[in-house]
Amino acid sequence: MEILKVENLSKVYSEGETKVTALDDVSFNVQKGEFVSIIGASGSGKSTLLHLMGGIDKPTSGRVSIENTDLSRLDENKLTIFRRRKIGLIYQFYNLVPILTVKENIELPILLDNSKVQKEKLKEIVEMLKLEDRLNHLPSQLSGGQQQRVAIARALISCPSIILADEPTGNLDSKNSNEVFSYLKYCNRKYTQTIIMVTHNEDLAKQTDRVIKLEDGKIILDKKII
Repeated sequence: MEILKVENLSKVYSEGETKVTALDDVSFNVQKGEFVSIIGASGSGKSTLLHLMGGIDKPTSGRVSIENTDLSRLDENKLTIFRRRKIGLIYQFYNLVPILTVKENIELPILLDNSKVQKEKLKEIVEMLKLEDRLNHLPSQLSGGQQQRVAIARALISCPSIILADEPTGNLDSKNSNEVFSYLKYCNRKYTQTIIMVTHNEDLAKQTDRVIKLEDGKIILDKKII
């Protein structure tokens, strides 16, 4: 089942008379349960693409649809609600709220939506990510790998349609990188969770279902990994 559709997506940044094309007529589809990696050199358009898919930025032209909902047709309020319910975001630098505990950070998307946290779901995710003894800690009391696991838990708690991970291992050493990536793969398999991961790490990319490579804002490779 198709869960994401990117159609003729372009993004042009203008500053005075200077125009920079960050993304140039990009199109592809993603099926439910796919684990897709997006690779490319710095400046190739990877993060721009991720931000457009997440509704964080607006395209110059083209469109992004998630579960047949065209993000460009949503006003800011509806887009915020859609993002909170349907899109899980994982960042390179974790983006945890420093004054909230681990438990509060994980529950935040649910509470912002004025919904009730499912205790069994929370327990399952916390145990899977081995955070049981860290729930009352602040982010500053955690290692980088632990903080990223909290970010993964926060992305999973609302059972999103899709998880977008922007260099989730980019700020970690090789041991923690492999550990975090193994959790993402496990989530992909256990929950049939659709994941799109931007990464510079081609070794990790080769362990996903599919690799999309960008160069100068264009797709130059779209290959399924057998």
